[in-house]
Amino acid sequence: MTAPNAWWARIPAPVLDVVVVAVAAADVLFSLEDSSAAAQAMAALACVTLAARRRFPLTVFVLTLPASLMLDIVFAPFAALFSLAERSRNRRLLTVCAVLFALASAAPWPLGSVSAHERTWTVVYFFYTLATAAAPVLLGQLVQARRDLARRLVEIGEAREHERLLHSQAVLGRERAQLAREMHDVVSHQVSLIAVQAGALQVAARDPDVREGARTIRSLSVDTLDELRHMVTLLRASGGRATELTPQPTLADLHKLISTSGIDTELTGELPPDIGTPVQRAIYRTVQEALTNVRKHAPGATATVCLRHESGTFLVTVTNTPSTRSALPLPGSQQGLIGLRERAELLGGALETGTTASGGYRVALRVPANGDV
Repeated sequence: MTAPNAWWARIPAPVLDVVVVAVAAADVLFSLEDSSAAAQAMAALACVTLAARRRFPLTVFVLTLPASLMLDIVFAPFAALFSLAERSRNRRLLTVCAVLFALASAAPWPLGSVSAHERTWTVVYFFYTLATAAAPVLLGQLVQARRDLARRLVEIGEAREHERLLHSQAVLGRERAQLAREMHDVVSHQVSLIAVQAGALQVAARDPDVREGARTIRSLSVDTLDELRHMVTLLRASGGRATELTPQPTLADLHKLISTSGIDTELTGELPPDIGTPVQRAIYRTVQEALTNVRKHAPGATATVCLRHESGTFLVTVTNTPSTRSALPLPGSQQGLIGLRERAELLGGALETGTTASGGYRVALRVPANGDV
């Protein structure tokens, strides 16, 4: 592999192989004068094997050494050394190969006794050739580093795209959970009130047309609640914990909630006005859900909402008496109390529910005063 944006990456591999072999052959031709048949054979072998330098870089480099020893050639071993450096991460191997090339190029041929003067020049030529051999090694390592960097940048881009998708999915999940919570707390609250009032009108009305209209309204309300239950379940299945996206009610709205609930409700106690917004929302939703359940499951019951501030804790209880008549068969999503518990847990508090000794029902929210998160 080569760096994706390198100019040689756009040249077809067979064409590049032909060019490399041709240049190596031209380099050999200038050194064939008075050469032996063995030297010519080694030179031909060095040129031909360059075509396989990508698959067998080390083998091809080794096969160029005899020609480097017998003839004064440079291009073939340099091309093989570059291919090896481009693919190998073993720097010790690259150093050894550079030294072998320098030895093969600097050693006299045929091997034999040389004078002291020739030995001195052999050593000088060895270091000169070794320094020259560093060029293809460093260039090959540079190409390898550039290729690794390009691959790493692609991986980083893919990782960022993956993180972006995960983040968008998480945001979408939280929005779905918030939508499910608000649908249950607000829309279901209003529709259930319509159903209860329509049922009461159906029972009390004397006019058959009015009674039939009330029955139709109640039937549609029940169907709507059932559809809402399925929608809430679906949204919560793909959502996470809530993120508040719209203006939310506060303690100042409790009186309006109680007065419009259609239930005889008494509000006792009070809480400090400087309670954090998250805690105020949790208190409001707890009272709203509890009163909605009273309307649905305990018709004719009365309720008491008690607000207390103990040491470091806010306590809200909603208690209702037993029902005085049979409850209308309204569908329930079973998600309201789950949502209230989630709100309480987010604030470091707890929600307790259960029947009372008199047969009524009690919902209690306990939130630490420092749970304004």
